[in-house]
Parts: sequence; C-alpha cells; structure tokens
Amino acid sequence: MSAWSTEDVDRIAASDDLRVAPFRPDGVTTGTPTWIWSVVVDGRLFVRAWNGTRSRWYRAAMAQHAGRITAAGTTYEVVFQGTDPVLRDRIDAAYRAKYTGSAYLPPMVSAGPQAATIEITPRADVAGD
Repeated sequence: MSAWSTEDVDRIAASDDLRVAPFRPDGVTTGTPTWIWSVVVDGRLFVRAWNGTRSRWYRAAMAQHAGRITAAGTTYEVVFQGTDPVLRDRIDAAYRAKYTGSAYLPPMVSAGPQAATIEITPRADVAGD
C-alpha cells in the first residue's frame, strides 16, 4: 500500500470535489465519475457510499480494487480497500468536522454508509496527472 504525499492529502482534505471512478470488469475502462464526500484521518483518505453497500460505485470499487479519483484538480490512479471497523468512530468524527451543518451529514454517519467505508490509496506504480 502506498501513502499519500502530505501535499496531495492536504489538498484533497481541503477540497469538496472528489469524484470516484472504479474500473469496470475489464480493468481498464472506468465507470462514470461519482461525486462523493471524502475525509482524511491520520493522513489516510476515506470515502463512504451514500447508499451503503448497494451503491454501484462501491460494489465496483470492492470488486476491482482499483480505479481513478479526481480531486483538487488532479486525477490519481488509486487502489480501493475496505477499512478496519475500529476506525469507524474516528472517520465519523472527521465527517462531522468537515461537513458540519449539512442536512446530509446524519445519514453519512449511520450504519449503511459506515458499512461502505473505503480507504483510497495512490497506486505506487502510477503518478497523478
């Protein structure tokens, strides 16, 4: 697993424009980019699917484990992986801090989206654009 550079993760954390596009089954073509919320905990990038594990992009990300994200004006080749449930409360706290006041926040820290939390890491063999 590769880690984000401090510069990249800080730019992504400060933005609210992350779009996720897991690869399709061919492993080459990405699906339609989907705008999602993202948070950073200890320099690690996390996202959740609004519709929980039924979400199309979530299912594709967990099946392919790779794809692209676009955030803060840059496209990155990435790896998708599940998260340790021990991090749930810290990830919830990061969502509450970043998206406080949003009517969409309570559902994002509920059981469905919590179950669909993914960590995104940069692919070690490919640099961002």
